[in-house]
Amino acid sequence: MAVDQAGAKSEGSSWLRWGSTLPGRSDPWTDLGLTLPIFLGYHLGVIFLDKINAADFVTSNLVALSHSSVLGYWGLTLGAGAALVLVLVVLGRGKKLSWVRFATIVAEGAVYATLMKIAAVYVVGSLRLGPSGGSFLEGTVMSLGAGFYEELAFRVVLFGLGARLLTLVLSRHKLLVAIGWAVVTSAIFSAWHYVGGETFRMDSFVFRWVCGLCFVVIYWLRGFAPAVWTHALYDFWVLAL
Repeated sequence: MAVDQAGAKSEGSSWLRWGSTLPGRSDPWTDLGLTLPIFLGYHLGVIFLDKINAADFVTSNLVALSHSSVLGYWGLTLGAGAALVLVLVVLGRGKKLSWVRFATIVAEGAVYATLMKIAAVYVVGSLRLGPSGGSFLEGTVMSLGAGFYEELAFRVVLFGLGARLLTLVLSRHKLLVAIGWAVVTSAIFSAWHYVGGETFRMDSFVFRWVCGLCFVVIYWLRGFAPAVWTHALYDFWVLAL
């Protein structure tokens, strides 16, 4: 994540809907299909870089399986994409992946990313916190990787599965648990960016924390695909443009 600096039953049942009453929210399989261009774009390009996204657990395995052959790596990547498309067709989700659906999800992500960009300028001004100085290719590829893998790790696994497990124990306070867990996981998301050696600064930490909360809200109410596209487009704006 790059930072640009320029009663109990009703409570529980409402948050468990996870925004499913909102129009156009996708099921998990369709979400994977809608994020496939980001997945493929990242993996087809990252082979030319000397780094990968820290949450990326796939690239090193694909490189090993292809014996470090670029063509072999591309083949495995495209094969994984084709396998997902086949699964979607078999499950009957293929009809949901029209160009209109893709255009809509990209536009939705762009709106959220623009609002975050405006907020970034307002909150942290012209300072620049985070990675800079890379090429357009590097900025683009790393933005796609951050969008896909960080949303998968922090929103789907850490927040989503974690909240469900916690609410099994604290079933009478599901909404409060979800909100509290969103705050905690967003702080973890922010802190994680300093593991690689970036100097800790309170302004960048707080801003990333707020961004993490925004991504949680998008994921909670709209689903995985909008969160991925928002994250990727925002980082692209910051890192590549």
